[in-house]
Amino acid sequence: MTVRAPRRILTAAAAALLAAAGLTACADGTGGASAPGRVDVVAAFYPLQFLAERIGGDTVAVSNLTKPGAEPHDLELNPRQVGQVVDADVVVYLSGFQPAVDEAVEQNGGDRAFDVAGVTPLRDAAAGGHDHDHEGEAGHAEESGGKDPHVWLDPTRLATIGDKLAERLGKADPDHAVDYTARAGALRTELTKLDTEYADGLRTCQRREIVTSHTAFGYLTERYQLEQIGISGLTPESEPSPKRLAEVAEEAREHQAGTIFFETLVSPKVAETIAREVGAKTAVLDPLEGPPADGDYLSAMRTNLQTLRTALDCS
Repeated sequence: MTVRAPRRILTAAAAALLAAAGLTACADGTGGASAPGRVDVVAAFYPLQFLAERIGGDTVAVSNLTKPGAEPHDLELNPRQVGQVVDADVVVYLSGFQPAVDEAVEQNGGDRAFDVAGVTPLRDAAAGGHDHDHEGEAGHAEESGGKDPHVWLDPTRLATIGDKLAERLGKADPDHAVDYTARAGALRTELTKLDTEYADGLRTCQRREIVTSHTAFGYLTERYQLEQIGISGLTPESEPSPKRLAEVAEEAREHQAGTIFFETLVSPKVAETIAREVGAKTAVLDPLEGPPADGDYLSAMRTNLQTLRTALDCS
């Protein structure tokens, strides 16, 4: 497993000095900046930014701590980003997913922090269910308290998080509480429709096993009765052992997998190795840890659905 570099976090005192000096939330290519009369929301990574923007509308200014194209698991915060956390009206994050953000929130977030991990129960990282247990999972499992953080890949759970975020925004900005609730309701309707599309689209498939480069899709496979065979663990940087590669190749042959999935923010080399071994092709299945190249969460999830339908020969 890859050894991670130490995360460099400013202390609360240093962050306060930055704030006093005015070195605080700028867009810096990561989302909106604060504006007079708007609620300043800092989101830790893309799906939370999507929620905040859709529910907040034009009454919030949303900044994303994770830059587009960056892998969010190993985010390190620079002084300006710590300043964003210091100055935000609401900080939306998922504890256990990004240790640097956890530490910054602990030092500087106070009662302005909204932890989505407390909204809906998270799956155990080593849950049985429809997922195969495998090596390489332990590293991230330890960081996340033994929980799988990829909760946003179940649209119904994301809708529940959205409802609670609307309540939190309403506390920060009571004058627009009704608007936040209404927008969360509208988003829930869209996510419910997406959930129905997935359930219908994946109901009748010749295969139900998906081979993925890392085990990010547990919530999705659990929701739609699929089975995930992960090459590496919950962290995309974790390196599978030769034994694990051989096991995955054997399982892929057993299930006649015609597609090995890799994702947008990490190298496809391991997936390509398995694909060559078993005579399969590769395709992108986006875990939506970062913003899609085109569209938003909803359109990217629909692209994932079509990709799955093709790979699994769904009628």
